[in-house]
Amino acid sequence: MKAFITGGGGFLGNHLTHYFQETGIEYFAPTRGEIDLTDFTKLKSLTDEFSHIFHLAAHTQAGDWCLTHPGEQWIVNQQINTNLLSWWSGYQPNAKLISIGTSCSYSPNLPMVENNYLSGEPIGSLYTYAMTKRMLLQGQRALSQQYGLKFLHVIPSTLYGPSYHLDGRQMHFIFDLIRKILLGKHLGEEVCLWGDGNQRRELIHVEDFILNLMSLVSRDAEGEFNLGAGEDYPIRDFAEVISKVVNFDSKFIVYDEARYVGAKAKLLDITKARAFLPEYANRPLETGIKETVNWFLHTRAFLK
Repeated sequence: MKAFITGGGGFLGNHLTHYFQETGIEYFAPTRGEIDLTDFTKLKSLTDEFSHIFHLAAHTQAGDWCLTHPGEQWIVNQQINTNLLSWWSGYQPNAKLISIGTSCSYSPNLPMVENNYLSGEPIGSLYTYAMTKRMLLQGQRALSQQYGLKFLHVIPSTLYGPSYHLDGRQMHFIFDLIRKILLGKHLGEEVCLWGDGNQRRELIHVEDFILNLMSLVSRDAEGEFNLGAGEDYPIRDFAEVISKVVNFDSKFIVYDEARYVGAKAKLLDITKARAFLPEYANRPLETGIKETVNWFLHTRAFLK
């Protein structure tokens, strides 16, 4: 395998490149300074031929960022995805494209099974990002239909684990919960979480996600696959687990119901992936939380 990776500097990208290093897979993961994906001439300048393209790059952030940047998000993601698809079909037709979708693309009114990925309406607050990912999938389908190209589109639940970014961007909910609870313990202060705490979320450890992803790749899987834990929990339950791990009294956690919470629930149906992957990686939640908390403590990330 010789892989090209977009978004190699992100959370998932960092873990994937580490996996490739550990397993001896040859790869090229250029920085934005080396290859700006919004500039097609940069992609065309590449002369190497790749067997696999891992498309992880996306212009988005956690929290309420999507509410205030829908136009920017649409234009930049469409540029990135169209350029990548054009390069794939025109310059790397022998490569298999492995792209990352989002659970946000599913309608909250339909079961989150792969056949429903393009059906119904995504949640309004995340609509633009959801539709750029739907467009990405349809682009892959169209190019596959016309030119016989091979692709795999993987939809993860929220990824978590150590080595999250520390560059000031908003954090996905689980990292924000850990940071707030650790900081509350450190300062001896009350912890305020967004929403009423009843919104439900699903997590899969980033290393387990990569193991499952690479198992799909090694088995030459094609089409769409959900990769999640197959179970979800209320935010209040996550807060309780974190409090237990860090020895924080959860009675000092309060909830601000006026704040943005996103979707009320997101639970992926992973029946297809489990049938395809008999040895499906998914460590216990408390184990993964402990690993992530230990990273926060080691790096003092909760103080940044």
